[in-house]
Amino acid sequence: MSALPQVGELALDALKRRPKRPHEASFFFFDPAFARAAVKILPGEYFVHDEDLAITTTLGSCVAACLHDRSAGVGGMNHFMLPDAGDEASGGRFGAFAMELLINDLIKQGARRGSLEAKIFGGGQVMKSLANTFIGEKNVAFVKNFLAQERIPVLGSDVLDIYPRRVCMFPHTGRVLCKRLPAAEARKAEQQDVQYGAEVARQRGGEVELFS
Repeated sequence: MSALPQVGELALDALKRRPKRPHEASFFFFDPAFARAAVKILPGEYFVHDEDLAITTTLGSCVAACLHDRSAGVGGMNHFMLPDAGDEASGGRFGAFAMELLINDLIKQGARRGSLEAKIFGGGQVMKSLANTFIGEKNVAFVKNFLAQERIPVLGSDVLDIYPRRVCMFPHTGRVLCKRLPAAEARKAEQQDVQYGAEVARQRGGEVELFS
């Protein structure tokens, strides 16, 4: 007998077979905690869906915006580290482009820009090496300002402080769960942010102002 419920198997297989679009998350797995298919968003990625699979990510100083249109029953999440404009080549690594990626895909899948609602997470000061750069605060300030300019209301948030977070969104209903992780797990979030920051710096020619 298969280890996965049939519905989980079918949903997971369909997700793995769907064509991958640029910057879209593609790490699919079965989440036994929620007994359903799930997708993990890595830094610079996003994902939109109209069924309640689990969209998950882990955040340090990065920010995730979860957007949902309750009338259309579609939602999605992104994961970005820097509040820079970026461009198509840099993808969802930077806040402005990450937000447009998410919003545009939501609209393509039936959402209305004027009906979107938001929940935001992350921006924790978990990186001692960047304690004086306030990157988490800058990320949170950026996403709040972006959403205000777009007139997208923020219905909930868990941001700033010193905690890494694990976030799980169910895009059809818009329900979001956020768990603050213990200090013992902060190192993993710190390593993820350091590796991602180093990659971005290399792609931008080593410009130190990325973390200024």
